[in-house]
Amino acid sequence: MEQNTANTALLVMDMQVGIIGAIPDAELLIANLKKAIAAARSKNMPVIYIVVGFRQGAPEVSSRNKGFSAAKQRFAGVDMKQFMQVIPELAPAEGELIVIKRRVSAFAGSDLEVVLRSFNINHLVLTGIATSGVVLSTVREASDKDYELTIVTDCCADTDNEVHELLITKIFPRQAEVVTVGNWAK
Repeated sequence: MEQNTANTALLVMDMQVGIIGAIPDAELLIANLKKAIAAARSKNMPVIYIVVGFRQGAPEVSSRNKGFSAAKQRFAGVDMKQFMQVIPELAPAEGELIVIKRRVSAFAGSDLEVVLRSFNINHLVLTGIATSGVVLSTVREASDKDYELTIVTDCCADTDNEVHELLITKIFPRQAEVVTVGNWAK
């Protein structure tokens, strides 16, 4: 698949120590992400890591936020620096950026949009966990912000495979090109 990689960035989202354990078959996901990252780097495409995290005690988590408030007590005893660390198998290369977000979308509570403008990026290639979380929320927000989108399906995972399949076959094609890492990395 021939594609224009100018003004394109690969986003590696929520592939962090505090989250990876929830994903079954994480080894296959990690192997596929290694291929995607290597392909992006070989094309001199920016690889930008997105992690979710909070200050110690998660003061940014509102009791009105159903998803995060349920986990706030768990976050209280967690070392946030460790939680937010990108898994060692996918560690950023020197000079690659890590963007910290405070909610589900890669844009929410982060400086991602400023970073993308500074690199003149208008095409995002999305990967990460969970498909029904960061990937879905970022697709929706990025589409509303007029970014061109590609989703690398086998570089995304969810704790619910049925939801993952529904999103990549029925929902995401409405707003993004949907490809496998084998096709994207060519």
